[in-house]
Amino acid sequence: MTSPQLVLDPRYKQSIEPAGAPRPNPWFAIRVKSQYEKITAAALHNKGYEEFAPMYRSRRFWSDRVKELDLPLFPGYIFCRFDPLHRLPVLTSPGIVSIIGLGKIPEPVDDGEIARIQAIVSSGVLACPWPFLRAGQKIAVTRGPLSGVEGFLVSSKNQYRLVVSIQLLQRSVAAEIDRDCIEPVN
Repeated sequence: MTSPQLVLDPRYKQSIEPAGAPRPNPWFAIRVKSQYEKITAAALHNKGYEEFAPMYRSRRFWSDRVKELDLPLFPGYIFCRFDPLHRLPVLTSPGIVSIIGLGKIPEPVDDGEIARIQAIVSSGVLACPWPFLRAGQKIAVTRGPLSGVEGFLVSSKNQYRLVVSIQLLQRSVAAEIDRDCIEPVN
């Protein structure tokens, strides 16, 4: 009697091949219930997963007060590193709707895209959700807290913004930048 063979998707080959130091699992985008980003991220963190729920600070005005809130840069989505062959503990976490992918196969998010969003969030510059851009001039930041980050330049009312996108989600984040700190990427 022969044992059944496991057929693996070639996109996940990197996470199972022994080649010196172990490579981290890929990032995946996870759809969560409305306003569950922080709760789900905390649950995944408590289970030992590396999660990323990027937030930005927003000022809200009411008739009697002003309040600053931390809001998700990608409403309804968080990111998590995990082995796609062992995704059940992730799927059973509170607030999770689904893992973004093609059919039932999770689609990894490019590590570089996550790294650029992490750089923007950790830099402390003003950032906010931005409409997804497919076309535009690609730029690189040459100085300041975002030095080395690449994205697209958007200009509006004499203000410049660096726009970084997550292709899989078709969502973007914009950060204010000084025009003197950027150069075009060829």
